[in-house]
Amino acid sequence: MTAEDVITEVLRREGGYVNHPSDRGGPTNYGITLKTLAAWRGQPVTADDVFAMSEAEARDIYRREYLERPGLDQIADPLLRGLLVDYAVHSGPRRAIEELQRVAGVTVDGKLGPQTLSAVAVKGAEGLRRGVLRARGRYLARLLSDPSQRVFAAGWLNRLMEFV
Repeated sequence: MTAEDVITEVLRREGGYVNHPSDRGGPTNYGITLKTLAAWRGQPVTADDVFAMSEAEARDIYRREYLERPGLDQIADPLLRGLLVDYAVHSGPRRAIEELQRVAGVTVDGKLGPQTLSAVAVKGAEGLRRGVLRARGRYLARLLSDPSQRVFAAGWLNRLMEFV
């Protein structure tokens, strides 16, 4: 699974433009929030800008901000890399890396450096993937303790189950 394959899968899960009143990210298109698009473009954007964003720009954002910048492109195992990128898209790259670090038993700093990459190589991707899946499930359960977020439960759980 290449980086482009990972991005294609994220786009499939995220879908098109959504502006759900309970979504803490506000308007999104291809899963890219208004805040993320503004940071990417280096200027304020509107919901209309999010709506008009091209898939090509979304792919560029995912490649740079969710694969390359956090270093997730360095995860050799395609299943673990796909899970971590999807987790990063949903909950932020730092949280995804922190969960990987907790499961791997290394210093938790949210940065994918040599210590974490070495632990991934030594511990093996399959066990780490299962551990990250469990951690992500617990995180989603905490999010669902907020009644306003329960509308998203089925989608989040379906998404999580794709990685089982």
